[in-house]
Amino acid sequence: MLLYILLLILSGLIVGALGRLAIPGPNPMSIGMTILVGLGGSIIGGLIGRVLFHSNGGLILAVLAAAGIVYLMQRNQHRSAV
Repeated sequence: MLLYILLLILSGLIVGALGRLAIPGPNPMSIGMTILVGLGGSIIGGLIGRVLFHSNGGLILAVLAAAGIVYLMQRNQHRSAV
C-alpha cells in the first residue's frame, strides 16, 4: 500500500513537471502543487482516454491535461493581478 502511494506521488510529480514545462512563462508552484496538478492531469487524461479511445489515457493525454490545468491556473492568476 505504501509503495502504491509513493508511486502515485512520483508519477504525479513527473506528469505535473512535464505539464509545467509545456506551458511557457514562469510557473511559481510548490512541489506539492505540481504533484496535485500531475495527479489531476492523470485522472482527466485517463477519463478522456476511456471515453474517446476505450483504453487507458496514457502519458501523453495525462501531460496534455496537466498542461491545461497549468494554463488555466496561470490565466486565473493573471486576471486576479490586473
